[in-house]
Amino acid sequence: MKALFIGGTGTISTAVVRNLLAKPDWEIWLINRGNRNIFDSDRIHYIIADINDEADVAKKLEGLSFDTVCEFIGFTADQVERDYRLFKGKTGQYIYISSASAYHKPSSDYLITEGTTLANPYWQYSRDKIACEEFLMKKYREEGFPVTIVRPSHTYDERHIPLGVHGKNGFWQVIKRMQAGKPVIIQGDGTSLWHLTINSDFAIGYTGLMGNRHAIGEAFHITGDETLSWNQIYETIADALGVELKVCHVASDFLAEAGDKYGYEFTGGLIGDKSVSVVFDNSKIKRIAPDMKTNVPFHTGVRIALDYILSHPEECQKEDPEFDRWCDQVIEVLEEAKRSLNQKRLEI
Repeated sequence: MKALFIGGTGTISTAVVRNLLAKPDWEIWLINRGNRNIFDSDRIHYIIADINDEADVAKKLEGLSFDTVCEFIGFTADQVERDYRLFKGKTGQYIYISSASAYHKPSSDYLITEGTTLANPYWQYSRDKIACEEFLMKKYREEGFPVTIVRPSHTYDERHIPLGVHGKNGFWQVIKRMQAGKPVIIQGDGTSLWHLTINSDFAIGYTGLMGNRHAIGEAFHITGDETLSWNQIYETIADALGVELKVCHVASDFLAEAGDKYGYEFTGGLIGDKSVSVVFDNSKIKRIAPDMKTNVPFHTGVRIALDYILSHPEECQKEDPEFDRWCDQVIEVLEEAKRSLNQKRLEI
């Protein structure tokens, strides 16, 4: 069996490649620009190319065919149209990474299945993913192009701490605020439900789809079974840090209005995604990949991540003083509003 990964060194794809390296019947190929070769294995064949240079890639693919092509960095319809041209007739399966954020927000039912309507008026990223899915499924229905759609939700690895509200440089400034005893912002009242999946668990479900003819023409979300509220997520992080959690709950629409002007993507990222409760029905992926389950619950996964992050400061600890000041300002505005209202009550 021969698999080609487009990308192959990201949060999700790295775990899939590592999982596949444990399966001796797979021959592994990676196509990327060669900037981040992290695998110490002679079983991996590299095609050094920019996937956006279609003519160069087509030339380097001459004479090659694959059982499965795995696309991890296709975000817009023109990119999957390019892949269709490159791999039509060259693969028995094309697995496209979409996004669970493409599901309608809020859903008409608390339990999300693969049949839940795809619609997200708040986030262009999600609408682009929907457009990619629609193109690929059209080619499947009309021409038999062998597509499988995968919709991950919030997948993390040892280099990332999953959060609801953070700045442009990621999670680290929020961790610093926790360590310093400063309040951190949680969207809404923190009770909306969320799924977190460590990438090694995700990889089990994904590799179960590879080369599986029952996956052709189908869509699957791959998420863990553990459901946590955002309050529980932040409490678990604080517990792992050994600090007391101080929280400022802020309405998502307030954050969107106050944050988008500073370049923080809260309209899409919160209102179009993380502020809404999501509970996924995982029965479909488990029928195809029975080993898919939560092997690493978040209270374990976050400790794995923090151990790595705290021991790799140059790689993982990206300061974000602008976001830190923004948080202070938002919290002060809300505290001042409370003080003002209490004062007015005294005057009545």
